[in-house]
Amino acid sequence: MKQGWLVGAWLGCALVMGCIGTAHAQSASDPTDAGKAVFKRGNCIGCHKWHGNGGGGYGGDALSLRKTELTREQIIETVTCGRPGTGMPFFVRGSYDTTKCYEMTRQDVADRMPPEANVFLRPNEIEAVADYVLAHVKGKGEPSYDECITFFGDGSRVCNVYKDAGHAAAPSDQSEKAKP
Repeated sequence: MKQGWLVGAWLGCALVMGCIGTAHAQSASDPTDAGKAVFKRGNCIGCHKWHGNGGGGYGGDALSLRKTELTREQIIETVTCGRPGTGMPFFVRGSYDTTKCYEMTRQDVADRMPPEANVFLRPNEIEAVADYVLAHVKGKGEPSYDECITFFGDGSRVCNVYKDAGHAAAPSDQSEKAKP
């Protein structure tokens, strides 16, 4: 009887510790990591760039996601349906055909039909990318070295331009030594 109780207690402890460890590991990671992965896989960086400032891309001049005033729901609709008359593609199969977009069908949009994305996304992926944009892009100032490293990872040479820009604004060691 004592052995059964001991085994049960040990298993209960192991389960609790496992759950605590899992909860700690999950809280240590960013819940918007899935959205960042979709941002990369959907090639949002092709037009909006890694930092979301936009600029020239495959579909023309992409708008800045840093300066956007779109709500979460509007971002989801834009990714789902694209933007008629622009290069912003739609990412859901059946947009404008089986699903109305902006209360329009393919016939309503006519020659302003947005392009089809190279990859289709599921609703949960679109929600994840919207959450990523809201948490890490929208309303942020100019891109920084730290943001770049967070996006690409340590040691990315892509980020050196931001590192050098940060150092250019700081006084050099030699100029500090030259002061009385």
